[in-house]
Amino acid sequence: MYNKSIHQIKFKYSYDHMLSMNNRYVIAGILLIIPFIAYFAMPTYDRVNPQIGGLTFFYWYQTLWLGISALLFGIAAYIIDKEAKQ
Repeated sequence: MYNKSIHQIKFKYSYDHMLSMNNRYVIAGILLIIPFIAYFAMPTYDRVNPQIGGLTFFYWYQTLWLGISALLFGIAAYIIDKEAKQ
């Protein structure tokens, strides 16, 4: 039988927990950056045609990303809040 000391087990647990915490912050950071990249790519959506429902593509794109951004920000906040409670 392999016998681990208490110190080895405690160190491994804290390292795994820290790695998990860092991964969650990285994922939350990526979720927060995605909308900024989409908004800063203005040449891709700065046009009049096609029109959807009488509105230009520019307005539809902005409105669509407003909802997506809210969803991504909410998920990132949940991930960070969940980590803070642990």
